[in-house]
This record gives sequence, C-alpha cells and structure tokens, in this order.
Amino acid sequence: MQHSNSTSPWLVGFVVFIGVIGVSTGAILVRLATATAEINSVGFSLVMSASRLTFAALLLVPTWRKITWRSLEPGALFYAAIAGVCLALHFATWITSLSYTSIAASTTLVTTSPIWVAILSAIWLKEKPSKLTILGIIIALTGGIIIALGDGNTTDASQNPTLGNSLALIGAWAISFYLIFGREAQQRGFKIGGYVAVAYTVAALILLPLPFFFGTNYSGYPNLVYVYLILMAILPQLVGHTSFSWAVNRTSPTLVMLAILFEPVGASGLGYVFFEEIPSVAVLGGAIVILTGVAVAVLGTKSNSI
Repeated sequence: MQHSNSTSPWLVGFVVFIGVIGVSTGAILVRLATATAEINSVGFSLVMSASRLTFAALLLVPTWRKITWRSLEPGALFYAAIAGVCLALHFATWITSLSYTSIAASTTLVTTSPIWVAILSAIWLKEKPSKLTILGIIIALTGGIIIALGDGNTTDASQNPTLGNSLALIGAWAISFYLIFGREAQQRGFKIGGYVAVAYTVAALILLPLPFFFGTNYSGYPNLVYVYLILMAILPQLVGHTSFSWAVNRTSPTLVMLAILFEPVGASGLGYVFFEEIPSVAVLGGAIVILTGVAVAVLGTKSNSI
C-alpha cells in the first residue's frame, strides 16, 4: 500500500486516538437510546442503525460536489458501494447484538475483524499468513470459545448471549469486508470524503426501509432518543469510523488495527460508568484472550496488507 509521506506520524496517531474514543461511545449510545425509548427489539435496533447512517450521510452531502468522478479508476464506485452494503449489514447485526449480550462481549467479538481480514486476505488476495498471524488466530478463536461457553445472564441486557454473540461475530465479518472493499475504492481514486459519502449513503438507503418490515416506525420516541441518534452519527460514525478509514491509507494498517483493539476497553469502561455493567469472569477472561490473539495476529500481518 502506498502511504502518504507528507502526513506527520503524530497527526496520524492523534487522529487514530480520537477515532478510538469516538467508536467507544457507540455501544453506550445504543444502550442509552434503547433505555430511553423503553423498546428492546430488532425493529428498534434497525431504526438506530438506519438513523445513525442516514444522519451521517446527510452531514456528508457537501462532499459529493468535491468528488472528481473523471479521476476515478474502473471499479472505484463499485467497491465503494459494496463497502456500503457491508457497512449496512455490520450495523444491523452489531447494534442488534447489544440487546442480547453484554457490552464487553459484543464489542470484543466485533473487534475481531483483523482476524477475519487476515483469513480473507489469504483466500482472496493470496497473501500467505505468517506463523505469528496463524498463532494469533488460534489464540483469538480460543478466547471466542471461552466467551461462548461461559457467557451467562450477568446483566439484564444478556437476554440471549448466544444470539447476541453470534450477531456480533457476523458484524465483525461484515466490517472486515467493508475494510477490504473500502481500501480498494480508495486505491482506485476515491478520496476519504467522497468514499465515505458513497459508502454511508448506500448503507443508509439499504437500512431505511427495514424497520417497517418489523412494524417499527421512526417517529413517536422521546426527544432524547433523537439526540442519542444524532450523537451516534457524529461520534462513533463520522469521527470514529472516518478517522480509521483516513488513517489506514496513511500509515501501516497494522497500527490502526492494533489501536482499534482499545475500543472494547473504552466501551466496557463506559458501560460500567453508565450502567454499572460488570462483565462476567468468562467474558472478561475470553476478551483478554481474544484481544491478545488479535494483537499477535495483527503484528504477524505484513504492513502492506490490512
């Protein structure tokens, strides 16, 4: 991957740090919106997913005029649009997972994307994983098994940990494809603003009609719910995700992936502050094992691949 030499490492580090803080608020805002609306359903999870991406897409409308369509290489728009499809699936599954399992389990499992990116790169891009990466994958999968076997009803939110953890895992797979397709789109000429405008808009258009299939509407909630929805669009989406998309094209994706591992730590900390949610021993132990495995796998991944 070509990295921009004109970007200061300190600036990249600062942007990634801000990105981690941004994404760490995501799970908390979902829980706050759910608690305020007093609705815990798939339909409302889809309302949150669609609203988050719709607000983000609307805030990015001005960037459409700055897209230099003629400079895009063949396939750029296709990859940006497919990335949007993957992003829609990611949020639909991950946000729903928070209704069924703990914040610690959900955010840890969804952060396993580097593992799946390494596996996808090996299959699709024919990038042979190093022994260190393979070891990391084995460690992370072991951690996942620990959470799967030991995650009990430790909080009111853990209504169905197996379902919640499975949805979080699907969310991790979806975001892995999103990262790979997004990198392809940027390498084919998209600048970060234009790329996220296309991806977020496609994701929003896919998600917008889905709540109606579950008999759920966008109106009639307390005003505070809409404040949380707008904050979801600004903090974890525009600040968090966009920061990572920007940084991954300017430094080693390995470093960005390692930084993202701090999201479950930040989210779990905020979960304790806001909801006094303490992870079970199995979740805590499994999370530590998973994050260790992901870190090992990322360090074993060549810096020229995500």
